[in-house]
Amino acid sequence: MADYTALMEAGTALVEMLRDNLTPEPLGDRELIALCSPHENENNQLTLYLYHLEEESPNMNAGYYQADRDVQRIRPARYSLHYLVTAHSKAPAQMREAEQQRIIGAVLQVVRDNPVIPARYLSGSSAQENAELHLLVERVPMEQMLKIWNNTSKDYKLSFSLMLTGVTINSRVERRVPRVTEVTIGTRVDDRRGGAR
Repeated sequence: MADYTALMEAGTALVEMLRDNLTPEPLGDRELIALCSPHENENNQLTLYLYHLEEESPNMNAGYYQADRDVQRIRPARYSLHYLVTAHSKAPAQMREAEQQRIIGAVLQVVRDNPVIPARYLSGSSAQENAELHLLVERVPMEQMLKIWNNTSKDYKLSFSLMLTGVTINSRVERRVPRVTEVTIGTRVDDRRGGAR
């Protein structure tokens, strides 16, 4: 099962998929795509910022499952990750907006063509469990986008929210269930006149 590293592995898989599909066009260098805040983009042209996560169907994840013959473990939790995807351009002012739209358009195309991140991009525990990481462009009201973005005084840049689902984190809590080694079967005869004997 996926370990606590699953969040990092999911983000890395997403970045690697985008790097393979967005270079050399429209971006010339793989390293221009990074997991980081849009406010700390440095030289990046595309940033993916994990701004929120939530547990998927918590009631469905409750309880224990049989992990081994004598061991039960708490069911793994499944999470949805929400990324703010932002384009950054170093082009002159009159070309900046067009370049950012080109980058965002290319990302949307990659997400549309890859609704499930291909297995070759998975690593670590996510690869071991053959995780299926699904991608979906979220419908987020503009007011909420501005709230996510505007925690500084910097100008808003073209962004959208991308949801990644299917991330699981295994529990370390387990309990031993001893095997049944002896069964006693008895009979009871009920005499209606004299009661049980």
